[in-house]
Amino acid sequence: MSAIESRYGRLLSDFEVGATYEHPWEVTVDGGTVALFQASFLDATPIYSSAVFAKSCGLQDRPLHPLLCLNLGLSFSVHDVSEQAIAHLAYIDVRFPEAGYVGDTVRARSTVLGVKPASSGDKGVVHVRTILENEKGRVLCAFERKALIRACKLGERPAWAAVSGAPTADVASFPSVPRALVDVGTGGFGPYANDFEVGQVFTHALGKTIGESEHMQLTALVRNSHPLHFDEVYCKDNSFTKQRVVYGGLVLSWVATLASRDLGGHALWEAGLDAGAHPNGVVGGDTLYGASKVIAVDGDKVTFRLVGVKNRTSASAYAEYGDALFADELSKKEGKLKEKVVEITRTLLVRRR
Repeated sequence: MSAIESRYGRLLSDFEVGATYEHPWEVTVDGGTVALFQASFLDATPIYSSAVFAKSCGLQDRPLHPLLCLNLGLSFSVHDVSEQAIAHLAYIDVRFPEAGYVGDTVRARSTVLGVKPASSGDKGVVHVRTILENEKGRVLCAFERKALIRACKLGERPAWAAVSGAPTADVASFPSVPRALVDVGTGGFGPYANDFEVGQVFTHALGKTIGESEHMQLTALVRNSHPLHFDEVYCKDNSFTKQRVVYGGLVLSWVATLASRDLGGHALWEAGLDAGAHPNGVVGGDTLYGASKVIAVDGDKVTFRLVGVKNRTSASAYAEYGDALFADELSKKEGKLKEKVVEITRTLLVRRR
């Protein structure tokens, strides 16, 4: 009898526009998960670290960090969408409509919005919409993303894995902040919303060197099953670096939280992420730095262009490149910055003075 080797994810011809995949992961988020996430991400934003602060803002307890919810939603979808992907291409309209809490049991599902083969014929771009919700049906994270997928069909995918579900709602139908959130005007530190000015640039001084075991453990914690992030044998034949690559959702989260002491002392919520990409990869041992540029201030919502660079400080990168550091990297035909590892538009809900 021959052995059975199952493979997951999909190749380009396996996707059908309009199909919805119910991802099999169902995870109860316990206090240990939150503690491990906090131990790696040095986020100073009070609402995500203090139960007292969170309750004073109308929430029932300290909420799950929105970036943890994003990483769970992204990672759960890998099983059906991107385990065979070459690369993650884009974050689009990421929202966190409801607060999640320790003890919530979360699941995710994804709807295919588009499939576009490349002219080369050996790959193509798949566009999906994913929602992460708890056992009460409350949506903790909703987003769209694009992935670069190899051509053909995946013959080893087991029949049981073709689980269909109800289509996901349009991301724009969800609010950008929880309705329960209120501003009582106490606690916090640092700049208020009306202290920010369009054009201001913050080069966040603190860096983060990524440990090999650290990034693999966190990848497993959020259930990301792409072998590119933890299987060295697979990577020798399939990785553009010929070694394990750090999962992009973690890179985004590290860079965003490195900005928290400068930007987030009075932040009340992560009010949206959009137009995001990873221009270059990150491997274990790389050191990340972040920089933020204020691009809009609208009442209590402050919008930044956030970028992350590797193996040099953001201050040195800004001194060399100026505002070109914040230019959309993937649209450039020349002058691309090999140090840039993430770029995204980020909106924070920030208390006004």
